[in-house]
Amino acid sequence: MHQLTVIGLGAGDLDQLQMGVYKKLKSASKIYVRTMDHPVVKELQQEGVVFESFDAVYEKHETFQPVYEEISQKLIEMAQMEPIMYAVPGHPLVAEQTVQLLIAAMLEGKIDVKIEGGQSFLDPIFGALKIDPIDGFQLLDGTNFSIHDVNMRGHVLIAQVYDSFSASEVKLTLMEKYRDDYPVTIVTAAGSSTEKLTTVPLYELDQAVEINNLTTIYVPPVENDLDALRDWTTFRKIIATLRGPNGCPWDQKQTHESLKKYLIEEAHEFLAAIDEEDDFAMVDELGDVLLQVFLHAQIGEDAGYFNLEEVLASISEKMIRRHPHVFGDVNVEDAEEVVANWEEIKRAEKGEQSGSMLKGEYRASSSLQTSYNYQKKAASVGFDWPNADGAWDKFAEEWQEFREEVTKGTAKARLDEFGDVLFTLVNIARFYKISPEEAMIHANEKFARRFKFVEEQVKMSGKSFNEFTLEQLDSFWNEAKALEKKEN
Repeated sequence: MHQLTVIGLGAGDLDQLQMGVYKKLKSASKIYVRTMDHPVVKELQQEGVVFESFDAVYEKHETFQPVYEEISQKLIEMAQMEPIMYAVPGHPLVAEQTVQLLIAAMLEGKIDVKIEGGQSFLDPIFGALKIDPIDGFQLLDGTNFSIHDVNMRGHVLIAQVYDSFSASEVKLTLMEKYRDDYPVTIVTAAGSSTEKLTTVPLYELDQAVEINNLTTIYVPPVENDLDALRDWTTFRKIIATLRGPNGCPWDQKQTHESLKKYLIEEAHEFLAAIDEEDDFAMVDELGDVLLQVFLHAQIGEDAGYFNLEEVLASISEKMIRRHPHVFGDVNVEDAEEVVANWEEIKRAEKGEQSGSMLKGEYRASSSLQTSYNYQKKAASVGFDWPNADGAWDKFAEEWQEFREEVTKGTAKARLDEFGDVLFTLVNIARFYKISPEEAMIHANEKFARRFKFVEEQVKMSGKSFNEFTLEQLDSFWNEAKALEKKEN
């Protein structure tokens, strides 16, 4: 095994190259380079230095990762035969994937790697832009980054932007979070005699100037919250401000208890948007639901009991823990087996409960949901009909008992038997995988929608409700039904 020496060509032309690096390059008999497209390579060739590049590897692959993997593999194989010098743009340890692959191979004992000097492009970039990195900055790979990685409140540098196509991909990614005309700066050959800085609106990033392998994209920090409305930090800051000393009196006095009704209300409005298949309304209503989540988290933080990070950690850990078929080595056949695993893991987490199994299943906001939860919990231990036929028979039985109490029973008995009827209806819904709560919400919305039509017809007539017979009002109702069917 021979030594593979990796050396950096710097970020610009020969004038920027460190003297020690220059001497090593000049003394080498042969140097392998990732690409010949670098000003130092061209100038050193004129001085008689011999280079052999891997440019041909780029032509074989459609994406960069297999290119880097093939180059590193070739270098590893050659280093088995003789000492190798490999030169890369900039500094070997800054934004150079082939070097990281070589280091990984070294850690596995496959090769002996020595990292030599080289100036990264960061120093001349900071100088050209006149920014202080202590303010916070990110260096991202333009060929492989997500908008979720971007910190809008820091300096963002995006390297590996080689051409208009890669610039277009960067533009589209940034536009998921930044406004279309947000100013970005295209920095080319920073620190060299051909240094060029061009600031353009984001939407022109891929068409404003020529882009090459010495190009870095700079995105400055946002200066106000209106430029960062798609950033989670902004929303959290808004909620903290509303609850803060100079905030809103209404938000300041809210508690977990006082907000309970709003969370239920907003959840129902979101469900209505789903039923209407209205994407714009879903965005709006999900925002309202999110507002409630952030308010409760802020109240917890203000009281010193918990904060949003704890909420995130709790649900993240739970999702990983309860999905061993995704994040572990458990195999499942179908969605039903996933649910069975979920319940088993849930029981193991809670351990042996003291008291009833139904503890924790009560929902003060909904007797329908409570009934559903009780029945589902009982069914999980086998206390259930084997199929829906048993539930239907029980419904028929309870319906008959209720009718008998209506005829000859007391008000208390009628109340009791009608409760049994509703309970059996919830059981039937469960067998057919229908949410009784959702069904009731849907029925209420449908009634409100149709009754509104009846009200409109009465108003248009110039009469009052008591001037219409029930049959006439019912005809308006049927007309509303007919119109709905026609629209659907």
